[in-house]
Parts: sequence; structure tokens; C-alpha cells
Amino acid sequence: MSDTADVRPGIPPEVPPEVLAAVRTKHRALWALGDYPAVAAEVVPALGPILVEAAGVHPGDRVLDIGAGSGNAAIPAALAGGSVIASDLTPELFEAGREIAAARGVELTWAEGDAHALPYDDGSFDTVLSCLGVMFAPFHRTAADELVRVVRHAGTIGLVAWTPDGFIGQMFAAMRPYAPAPPPGAQPAPLWGDEGHVRDLLGDRITDVRAEVRSLPVTRFATATEFRDFFKAVYGPTIAVYRNIADDAARTAQLDDALLDLTNRFQNADGAMGWEYLLFTAHRR
Repeated sequence: MSDTADVRPGIPPEVPPEVLAAVRTKHRALWALGDYPAVAAEVVPALGPILVEAAGVHPGDRVLDIGAGSGNAAIPAALAGGSVIASDLTPELFEAGREIAAARGVELTWAEGDAHALPYDDGSFDTVLSCLGVMFAPFHRTAADELVRVVRHAGTIGLVAWTPDGFIGQMFAAMRPYAPAPPPGAQPAPLWGDEGHVRDLLGDRITDVRAEVRSLPVTRFATATEFRDFFKAVYGPTIAVYRNIADDAARTAQLDDALLDLTNRFQNADGAMGWEYLLFTAHRR
């Protein structure tokens, strides 16, 4: 596919355009902070291939990866033979993805796009994927409606999201008191890791649901301090929260301690952790 998608813009009516525009600007800047491709490559690289296998991507399938980042799922989908568009609100992440794709010998389209207003016609794709992507679009109903809209009838939807009770879900809960206030109507990202929430969002528009809570082995960090400092340096949401309290040394120390306490609860003696996630697949009815 070419590197520029032929698309049409669309703004769903449920959220005012001015609110979407403000969120779009804020979230693009947030995910451009730090080095998310390092997280994808060093911590969670297994999740993309797991999702692609579960979704059953076949050669020639038209595939959209929403919130693709540097291509954790999009590149494995292309390797499986899919004709792939990697869509993300933050095109700053695409350079790393292009380098990875070139090194692995595949081509795909990288296209800037907002999960709340996907610029594609109804039923454009055989498979729509999102690996830790659409979960961060704060208006869940709007994002879910768009996700369903762009997949063809009987097409496949495949999602991976952190669960609320797992390590990353609990990390977001620990950071919430120190974070900027979310926009009105926003919902917490880890709700996408709750099967009931996802079923409610997609409703009777899907069938053949398969949902499984799994644990991702994470051995990248020997100590809790190493985890905290890595995420403070490279993970956009964590960087943004620390910036929000940068002028308050006491609250910064409190958050430092909260992340250490959380990590110590999840780490084994050798530093290994299990990060819980929901693997969800379905077909559009």
C-alpha cells in the first residue's frame, strides 16, 4: 500500500467537535513524550503477534490497526499477508515503525487518525485491530462506534487492553490523583480491559465473542526502582502526570513511593512480573 491513505474525514455527532479537537491536541502531545517505541519493543513486543494470531489475519485481508503506535500489531499483520493501515493520532511514532517494518521486509500504510473519528468509509476493512491503542481514546462509546462502523459485516474485531485490576490498570489508578482532570465524559482507559464493558460498548452489533484474561510475562526490570525510572523517562502518560506535579516536591515524592509500592507488590524476587490483559475477538454481526 502507499504511505498516504486515501480517506475521508468524519466527526461523530456524540462528542462536540471542539471537545474532540482539544482532546486530539492534548493526546497527540502526550504520546509524543518520551519514547513509546521503546516500551513497545522492550516490554510488550509479544502482544502484537498474539493479537494478530487470535484475529486470524490472512493474506490479502484489509486490516486497520487503531492506535498502532510504532506497529506492534500492524507489522505482524503485514507479515501475515494483510494489506495494513497503521493509524495513530501521534505520527511522531511512525518513524520507528517504518524502520522496524523495513528491517522485517514488509510494507504498510502509516496514516494519522483519531479513533473517535476514523477517516474511512463504512465497512472498509476485513479486520480491525487495536493493541493497547483504542483503550486510550477517552470517549469510549464514540470510539467503539467508529471501530464497528469501519469493519465489514462478518469481519473481525480484535482487541488487547490492560485490565483494571492488573498491574498497568493499577498503575493508572495510582497516578490518577496526581493527573490533570480528564475532559467531561471521559472514561478510564483500563475499562477496555473489562469484558463486560467491551460487550456493552459493542452491544448486539457483534457475534462469536471470544474473551480471555491473560498475563504478559515482563522481565525487563530487575527492581521496582528500575521500572519506575524507565516509565518516568519514556512512557507518555507517566511523564505527563509527573509534569503536572513538577512544582510540588512532596506530591512528587508521594507518587514516587506509590509506584514503588505497587511494583513491589507485583514483582517476584527475581524481578519478574505478570501484567494482566484482556484478549477480545468478535465478528461484526
